Amino acid sequence: MARILRSLQRLLMAAVFTFALVPSYAQSANPASGPDLLHQINASVELLTQRVSPAVVQVLVTGYAPVEQHDRTDTALIGKQRKLGSGVIVDSAGYIMTNAHVVEGAERVQVVLSSPGATASPAQAIAARPTTMAARVLGANADTDLALLKIEARGLPSLSFGSYRESRQGELVFAFGSPEGLGNSVTMGVISSVARQPDPDNPMVYIQTDAPINPGNSGGPLVDIEGRLVGINTFIFTQGGGNEGLGFAIPSRVVYYVFEQLRDHGHVHRGEIGVNLQNITPTLAAGLGLHQAYGVIISDVQPGGPADGAGLRVGDVVLTVNGRTVTSLPQFEASYMLRVNPAPLSVEVLRGTERIPLRIPVAEHRDEMERLADTLDPHENLVPRLGILGVQIDQHISETLPSLRIGSGVIVAARTTWASNIDLGLETGDVIHAINGVPVITLEALRASILRLQPGDPLVLQVERAGRLQFVAVEME
Repeated sequence: MARILRSLQRLLMAAVFTFALVPSYAQSANPASGPDLLHQINASVELLTQRVSPAVVQVLVTGYAPVEQHDRTDTALIGKQRKLGSGVIVDSAGYIMTNAHVVEGAERVQVVLSSPGATASPAQAIAARPTTMAARVLGANADTDLALLKIEARGLPSLSFGSYRESRQGELVFAFGSPEGLGNSVTMGVISSVARQPDPDNPMVYIQTDAPINPGNSGGPLVDIEGRLVGINTFIFTQGGGNEGLGFAIPSRVVYYVFEQLRDHGHVHRGEIGVNLQNITPTLAAGLGLHQAYGVIISDVQPGGPADGAGLRVGDVVLTVNGRTVTSLPQFEASYMLRVNPAPLSVEVLRGTERIPLRIPVAEHRDEMERLADTLDPHENLVPRLGILGVQIDQHISETLPSLRIGSGVIVAARTTWASNIDLGLETGDVIHAINGVPVITLEALRASILRLQPGDPLVLQVERAGRLQFVAVEME
């Protein structure tokens, strides 16, 4: 089948020339060649679909999200909501990759496995009975918008990872998923760009495709003609909410790295050197008097960080990293963010007219929630009935989290699966400031207040999430 699929691009191009460019008398001279060619193309696409579809799942999420928002207030009421997306089985032991935004705020996650025969005849597709299974979120990474799910099953059909380095503009690709909830759908297109950077100051690079992608496709696979995973579909540019031929997928190289990290550690280990960078524009170059109007400039250096200690300075223009010329932000950050090798970076920068070589050690990035999680005691920090491990905000934590709206409360440092019988939708990083209108000052006070509530009593938490205050309201069970 691989040999047939590899010829798909050539066959499609031949079909275009056969029916669009060849004179009508030539077509009539060999009437069988055209239909035979189309039959080969059709058979190749069918084989591809039959192989890939069983590894694609629909992701059903129940959780909490804002249901009321007002322009003139920073407090929102959140309620129970349902949403859906797609996912792809990347390991036969039940590991499924999807988008982090698909499972954000999830209290319960289910996946719908494709039924055997769902890609066959209409009669078999109608009679197919998909299997729904509970899934656990093993981890999520907001920076890459990827999450890893696990279901208790083995021997599942799965997709292998394709090589991002081999991706080419114009290459045929297929998008699988559940657009608008229509499970087990497939669309075809080409790679419009192998490296699209929508935000010039964000290092994330995506594969752009014109294969039709719509809401619900998020988390589903983009595959090549061999059925290998090229990327994870993640977002679209649209004016009307539907597909306009501008879809974006996270490259397979990033997906594979995050998959391994979430599977092995539950979070992503990534490198950092303590800098902020920007792409150089002609205007920026003219204003700063730079000697080149392209490339990457250091806009900030963290005091006491690896780059600071190595001698990197604000205003330095990066010329090379590990001997390779750097002309863009993604090139520079890819050299150390997704890496296991702890060796220092060999960097050459331009400072004024002087070329300066530097050796910069790479540190492991860890956010405050990860640091807090490492200090937790499952018994001392457990808040029964909320299903969380909480950390009381003290002066030290308040100083490390200066953006907090209120300087007291309990941080949700982790969630548990064994203690909660209340569906609240709390997320790691949330801060509980009050319970039923009473300010929360200590972890013990929060525990005691929750334990006093009886079944049927109202529970209203004031929660700070990403700088915004909101109320979470449920009845005790």
